[in-house]
Amino acid sequence: MDFIEPNSTDFDEVWEQVCTSYLPDGIREFEGYPTVSVGWMMYVGMALAQQWDQDWEDFLKNTDLYAVLRDGRGFDYMDEHISEDYLELDAEESKALAKLIGACAQMAVHALQREQIEPGTQLAFAAYVSTLHQMYHMGVAVQLFRMGYKMHKMDMPQN
Repeated sequence: MDFIEPNSTDFDEVWEQVCTSYLPDGIREFEGYPTVSVGWMMYVGMALAQQWDQDWEDFLKNTDLYAVLRDGRGFDYMDEHISEDYLELDAEESKALAKLIGACAQMAVHALQREQIEPGTQLAFAAYVSTLHQMYHMGVAVQLFRMGYKMHKMDMPQN
């Protein structure tokens, strides 16, 4: 069996579009539900990794990748929509995934809080977006691992 190296640039190329679309929902939810605001981005990363494996080129035909994921059942139920309809998890697997994502989101929110950044500032916004980006990459990595991809360190050519 040949090893296929996932190309993370595929996910990086759509990050800005996904994040820009996500921000109005994420920011609105952050004050009341910070772990949801941060955690849902991990679900987004997982759904995109699933689509990358299945039919990336066809999925990219959508003009707003995040909206496709959100609009299936709305923001509040996006976790269930992705778990059931994209990842095709059963109830037990969905519960385990929710627990994992919840723990990751809680750690991310605590890390943001420990920084004691003044809310509403450019620094706070940058820290939030950076946190979303890390959650997105974790979601991609978790889903690629779930699908059996093996990640390994590559030696970079020296200049």
